[in-house]
Amino acid sequence: MSADADPLRAPRTAVVLVVSTRAAAGVYADETGPLIRDWLDARGFAVADPVVVPDASVAAALSEALASGPDVVLTTGGTGLSPDDRTPEATARVLDREIPGLIEELRRRGLASTPMALLTRGVAGVAGRTVVMNLPGSRGGVRDGLAVLDPILDHLLGQLSGRRDH
Repeated sequence: MSADADPLRAPRTAVVLVVSTRAAAGVYADETGPLIRDWLDARGFAVADPVVVPDASVAAALSEALASGPDVVLTTGGTGLSPDDRTPEATARVLDREIPGLIEELRRRGLASTPMALLTRGVAGVAGRTVVMNLPGSRGGVRDGLAVLDPILDHLLGQLSGRRDH
């Protein structure tokens, strides 16, 4: 556990939400949710298997995920411009405060690999004491997003828990 992790709130909990109509219908197996779950698990979070939902169910799935009071909710998918991509809109409705720098940095990192990174409309912020961040539905986009979170997540969670030793 890192120095910034709060030992009084162990274990930290997280939810991974995969937003994909085709993966939810079994058209293909999602590969991004397991990447996120494994990353969280390696950092000491208690995290169940990813929840896979169709795009039309993202708002309800977010509400359900937040109801359990996790420390972190990471979504993957539904952040583009397809007609049914609504993850950013659903997420924005549950946030109390946005953290735009996370998505700005995600786009910047992604741009080094593909100009398509500019098309992600994801949002990030805080709902209560839960960090919520939308990651793209691609493996590369997920890796970029996790790289953005990696050096700051423990510090961010410390701030949300009221720690002042930063």
